[in-house]
Amino acid sequence: MAWSEIAAFAFVAALLVMSPGPNGFLIAKTVPASGRSAGFSNIAGFVAAFFLHGALSILGLSVILVKSATAFAIVKYLGAAYLCWIGAKALIAAFNSISPAARVTPAKRRRTLARAFGEGFLTNALNPKVSMFYLAAFPQFITAGGTPAASAFLLVALHAAIAALWFGAMVLLFTRLTAAAGSPGFQRWLKGITGVVFIGFGLKLASFRPSV
Repeated sequence: MAWSEIAAFAFVAALLVMSPGPNGFLIAKTVPASGRSAGFSNIAGFVAAFFLHGALSILGLSVILVKSATAFAIVKYLGAAYLCWIGAKALIAAFNSISPAARVTPAKRRRTLARAFGEGFLTNALNPKVSMFYLAAFPQFITAGGTPAASAFLLVALHAAIAALWFGAMVLLFTRLTAAAGSPGFQRWLKGITGVVFIGFGLKLASFRPSV
């Protein structure tokens, strides 16, 4: 695989990573409430899910997922339900924080690192669009000959590295905004916005139809 092909894939992957999506909003929801370590655990979950989708694409299982309407619908609706569930929890937390009792007891339930990892992993593992991206990218950027599996994993690793850098910068940014993010008013606003956004992403995923 030539350097020009690697650079072209990196450019496409960077555009995909930096476009607004559930990963960025998950970071924005996690870091103010649970800290920097939980945000990095989210990112570790993203990366693990990328390699899962990459492995499925290399093994050909993602082709079955895309070609089978039933399999695709199952994964799509599971992912949509999970995103809507996260959004509903955020909205409920935002409404509950308005009550006087919530202001008297300001203690927060911080996410464990395992839970933060799981949220990051499931947000991507249940999104069939990741597999579709790899299935579309691999034939375009992997040349004939050599070791296609190794080249494919190289592209997955590059995608994961770009995502780790971008979202890692987001974690550090939100960590620096901890003082403002810690105020009850900001927490209510953030939970409400992220709740609506996650439900929106869930509904969008539920209505998504592959073009293949």
